[in-house]
Amino acid sequence: MRQYVDTGLVALDLANTWDEYLDEPERLPDPAALRRFCEEFGEPLGRTPGRRVDEEPGGRAGKEPGELAGEEPGGQADFLESELAAVREMRGRLRAVLACETPERTGALARFTERLSARVEVEDVDGAPVLRLVAPDGAGTADRLAVRAVRELLDVAAAGDWVRLRLCAAAPCRDAFIDRSRPGRRQFCSTRCANRAHAAASRARHRT
Repeated sequence: MRQYVDTGLVALDLANTWDEYLDEPERLPDPAALRRFCEEFGEPLGRTPGRRVDEEPGGRAGKEPGELAGEEPGGQADFLESELAAVREMRGRLRAVLACETPERTGALARFTERLSARVEVEDVDGAPVLRLVAPDGAGTADRLAVRAVRELLDVAAAGDWVRLRLCAAAPCRDAFIDRSRPGRRQFCSTRCANRAHAAASRARHRT
């Protein structure tokens, strides 16, 4: 069963791995959790292959079985911890973008994008050329997830859903979601939070 895929967008589901509604808000507590997140979204954990190792200055040809891209011999634990720390740091910046009101969100996304290492490629989509941001060869997990998040958010905006991108109104939950309801007045990320907010409102009315 999938643990992290909810909206199907890295941009939102990664932001929602810090869930203030939970007793333990951190849903990426260790490298194993990050690995599961990446697997569910079809992203490799670690740096993507760039030049061959034996082409790097002082590099060595070939890799030991089970060795991650970008990993030094015997340093897998430290490497994974550094990847986790980088993803968490980037997640914080991504959450700040999503927390902005719609008029300010575009500028916040632009500032987020300025820190990315990315290139533009032309892809064929249904017979038409489309510009896509892609992470460079050798990019680490945080950079690749960040580029994918920006690409997804641009797609959300192009689909006309930028103003429907919201945060849950049932404090303390601040999960991000896209309101795809026809009226466009959805306030809560889930039925769980909607029921909780309605119950709290009902209790408040009975106290007055």
